Amino acid sequence: MIDDRKTAPALELDDVSVSYGKRPAVRHASLSVAPGELMALVGPSGCGKSSLLAAINRMTDMVPGCRVSGDIRIDGASVMGQGMSLPRLRRRVGMVFQQPNPFPLSIADNLHFPLREHGIGRRDVRERMVERALRDVGLWGEVAGRLDQSALTLSGGQQQRLCVARAIVLAPEVLLLDEPCSALDPIATASVERLIRDLKGRYTMLMVTHNLAQARRLADAVAVCWVENGCGCVVESGATEHIFMSPGHPATQAYCRGLAG
Repeated sequence: MIDDRKTAPALELDDVSVSYGKRPAVRHASLSVAPGELMALVGPSGCGKSSLLAAINRMTDMVPGCRVSGDIRIDGASVMGQGMSLPRLRRRVGMVFQQPNPFPLSIADNLHFPLREHGIGRRDVRERMVERALRDVGLWGEVAGRLDQSALTLSGGQQQRLCVARAIVLAPEVLLLDEPCSALDPIATASVERLIRDLKGRYTMLMVTHNLAQARRLADAVAVCWVENGCGCVVESGATEHIFMSPGHPATQAYCRGLAG
């Protein structure tokens, strides 16, 4: 007997469209990410990748005139349903942005802050969660003796790993990564890539990247976005090797071979 709890997608976008005022950014996008899987969302600039990520944790709610239709589900629960409050959603979905963006607080308080905001009042409990998150991203050994120092004193790669720690400290189910290495040098990029690889299987991850080599190195599956009739769309998705070795859509073939995009 098949256990549907294990086979059902952890993250599913069904016919999702995003528009800003009268300007459509994405039309009819569908994809699904299996539990514990890392899917890379690739495609040229302007094809709606970041808009799809923003719709998943409803950052689009904060954009005047932005409208999202279709359905987005996490473990079968609709992100846009009445039962999904923003605080509950933000606890279930962590997000890491392109530029490292630590709060202008101490290293420790960057993690204490979201824990307090989500009602974890006991300091001893928070401290255990902070240490666990910092260990998970490989930062504990580097910062344990200076947790009270400003997070802004960290290097770029350390700041991005701190941002990943902040995203996972509440133990979300889904982790969204919007070009997490594009602002980093090659050494810091390698460190963050190792971290992402270590987190595979523990979190369901959707990562936007322009770097096809990075997508091939890290991702279990790939979804290819493109621009058709002036609007972004998902033209193809599947296992990484299938997308790179035997893609079915002409746009995917051209993009993965470096002939377009």
